[in-house]
Amino acid sequence: MEEETSQPEFRQGENQLKILKELSYLKEKRARWNKLLSFYEDVSTLRELLGEEEDKDLKKEMEDKLLPLEREVEKLQIESLLKGKHDRANVIMSIHSGAGGTDSCDWAEMLLRMYLSWITKKSYRARVVEWIAGEEAGIKTVTVVVEGVFAYGYLKGEVGIHRLVRISPFDTAHRRHTSFAAVDIIPETEEIKIEIKDNDLKIDTFRASGPGGQHVNVTDSAIRITHLPTGIIVQCQDQRSQHKNKATAMRILKARLHNLYELEKEKESKKRHEEKARIEWGSQVRSYVLHPYTLVKDHRTHIEKGDVEKVLKGEIDEFIIASLKKSA
Repeated sequence: MEEETSQPEFRQGENQLKILKELSYLKEKRARWNKLLSFYEDVSTLRELLGEEEDKDLKKEMEDKLLPLEREVEKLQIESLLKGKHDRANVIMSIHSGAGGTDSCDWAEMLLRMYLSWITKKSYRARVVEWIAGEEAGIKTVTVVVEGVFAYGYLKGEVGIHRLVRISPFDTAHRRHTSFAAVDIIPETEEIKIEIKDNDLKIDTFRASGPGGQHVNVTDSAIRITHLPTGIIVQCQDQRSQHKNKATAMRILKARLHNLYELEKEKESKKRHEEKARIEWGSQVRSYVLHPYTLVKDHRTHIEKGDVEKVLKGEIDEFIIASLKKSA
């Protein structure tokens, strides 16, 4: 690939950005393996020097080098599970409030904060491109574009219904409420080639609402695109420019159409749409209980964590890795 990129005709090629991105990824992976081998050689040398002797300084030096070696091996083991067709792709994440009224809208916003914290910890980039606020609090729907290598691979297992049990802050009688929110994850791949006819689209402009800067509710910069044949609706409102919002909305529409066509090919479309529409009892993938005890339980992997606050602050790797291992 390095030879290919050094050729004069490379600059005129159609796939130069894709090739450069792949080359950068491979170089980074090679560097990580070299670093891993270096750690391993250092530890092996120290182990030989120790022999049967109990040299405390040498032992401590070996343990200090062993820790980063173990961490790097663990990271590579996890990444070895990410072999799916779109695992290295960016993600379009949508969160929808379900049964539970205002409590569910608030719960949807809590989930959004949890994922945004996780995204920050992973050094990924997130853009909130659509935000439909709840009538009293929280959000009805939000769409986030997550950019980073393996974003889809890590997040694909988060698809499903997330259930919250707590004393409602919106109930004056302080009763316990159960709320639901649906999380949907689809990949945004560069290989998507979908032809969309102009007469299949209905495009509306409106004033942005929700999080934003001074431009919110000042100009009609937000875009809503309806794909008439499928009924898919996409909104984007995070940019000042109507043109940029339209471009992002079209990216998301293409990704959703591609996902829909793939599901239809696999004859799973009807089943998945039924599951996503049933945002209520019996269809949750994870429960977050704040009362009468504190516990987060994943119903697919049976992983449980008692510190709900840490989970809601983005510490969800244990659930993600367990899901990857189960599906491997």
